Amino acid sequence: MATLITRRTFCAGLGGVSALALARPAWAAPQALTARKAQVQLAPEGYPMTEVWSYDGTIPGPLIRVPQGGRVARQLVNQLDVPTSVHWHGIRIDNAMDGVSGLTQEPAPPGGVFDYDFVVPDAGTYWYHAHKNSMEQVGRGLSGVLIVDETTPPEVDRDEVLVLDDWLLDPDTGGFVEPFDHPMMMSHGGRTGNLIGVNGRYLSEMAAKTGERLRLRLINAANARIFVLQLEGMAGWTVALDGMPLDAVQEVSGQIVIAPAQRVDLIVDVTAAQGQSAGLLMQMDDDSLQALVEVSVAGNLTARDGVPKPLPANPNTALPDLSQARHFDLVMEGGAMAGMESAVYLGESLDFRSLIERGQYWALSGQAGMSDTPFARFERGEVARMTLTNRTAFPHAMHLHGMHFRQVNADGTMGPLRDTILSFPQEPLEIAFTADNPGKWLLHCHMLAHAASGMNTWIEVA
Repeated sequence: MATLITRRTFCAGLGGVSALALARPAWAAPQALTARKAQVQLAPEGYPMTEVWSYDGTIPGPLIRVPQGGRVARQLVNQLDVPTSVHWHGIRIDNAMDGVSGLTQEPAPPGGVFDYDFVVPDAGTYWYHAHKNSMEQVGRGLSGVLIVDETTPPEVDRDEVLVLDDWLLDPDTGGFVEPFDHPMMMSHGGRTGNLIGVNGRYLSEMAAKTGERLRLRLINAANARIFVLQLEGMAGWTVALDGMPLDAVQEVSGQIVIAPAQRVDLIVDVTAAQGQSAGLLMQMDDDSLQALVEVSVAGNLTARDGVPKPLPANPNTALPDLSQARHFDLVMEGGAMAGMESAVYLGESLDFRSLIERGQYWALSGQAGMSDTPFARFERGEVARMTLTNRTAFPHAMHLHGMHFRQVNADGTMGPLRDTILSFPQEPLEIAFTADNPGKWLLHCHMLAHAASGMNTWIEVA
C-alpha cells in the first residue's frame, strides 16, 4: 500500500477604496509591463544561459511598489507567441482586474495589450504572475513582486524581498526540461526543479551587521515546491502572512513552512558575530540543511531592545460571524496512489481512465476542471464555512482569489488571515470568510500542475 504524505512525514523529509483613487487622465498612458522572451543566467556560471518568459526581461519581473491606497496602472504588452494575462495575487481588487483568463477577462493575444488599473486597499507583500496556462508560463518565469507600503512602516534597518523559486533545467543546454505537462508531474506532486534559487539567482548572498534589524519578505513563486526553512544566526518574529498583518507577532522558534504562492513577512535581528554563520537555511530531502540565503556578517549596530510592534491592521478584516455561516464541503480527489472512480469533465461523467486520456488527474468535489456554474453562489456579505478534505496522497496549496479567509480551529477560534492554505492528506481543515467582494473568484490548487489537470473551481459573489 502506498504511503500517504502527512504533515509530519512531509516536514521531516523535505529538505474599501481610498480617496486617492482618482481617475487617470485619458492622455496619461499606463506604464508598460512587457511579457517577452529573454536570456538569463539562472544556472551557476559555467552553465548555458536559459531562455525564459519574463516581464521586462528580468527574473523575477520588475518590483512594483506603491503606498497603501495608491494606484497600480500597468499595460500588459504581450510579445510572446501565446496569449497571456496577469493575476495580482492576494490583492482584494475589482473582479475585472483579477486577470484570470476565461473567467474575468479574455487574455491578451500575441501582439495584444490589456490595461490593468486598480487601487490597492491593503498594505503587505503580494506578487503578480501569469494566469493563462499558468503551470508553463509561471514555470518559465512570468512572475514579479508587488509591495504595498504601510502608512507607518516598522522600525527596521533594511527591507529585503526574497523570491524563492526552483527551475527544472537541462544542464547541457540550460533550457527548461520539456514537456511541462509530463504525466508524472501532473499526477504526482507537481513540477519541482533541480535548481533552487532566490531572486532569480542560484546563490543568494546578503551582507549584514551584528545587531541589524531586517524585514524579510519571503515569497514562494515555485510551481510546486514547499520550502521548509529555519533561521541561523538570526532571531526573528513573523509579522504577516499572505500580506495580512498578524494581531500579535509570533516568535520564530522552529521551521518556517511556505507553500507555493504563500508569503511570510519576518522581522529578524542579526545575532551572529563577524565570522559566524548566518542566513536562511532550507531543509533538504535527506533532512540536511543547506543555505538558501547566506548572510555575511561584518560590523556592528546597536541592537534594538524588545519585540517589534505588530504591523498596522488592514481595513475590513473583522472575524466572520460563524453563527450565520453557510457550510460547504470541498473534497480533493485523484492523482497517483489514490485515484478516483469518476468525475464530471466538460459536462460529462467520465471514469478515471477516460479522465486521464483528457489530461485530467484531479477533481474538486467530483468536478474536474472548470464548470459553467460556480461551486457556490453568495450574496454580498454572506459568511462561508468550508471544510477542505484531502483524499489524495499529496499536499495541496489551496488559493482563493479576491478575498482572504481564516482557518477555523477545533475549538471554534480562528487563525490569521490567509489567501493560500496548505492541505495535507487525510487532515481535514476548515476555513471561513465573508464573501464581501463581488464577482467571479477562482478557487484552486497552487501546485500549478494540479490546477492545470483538474483542481480548478470558482465561486460567485453577487
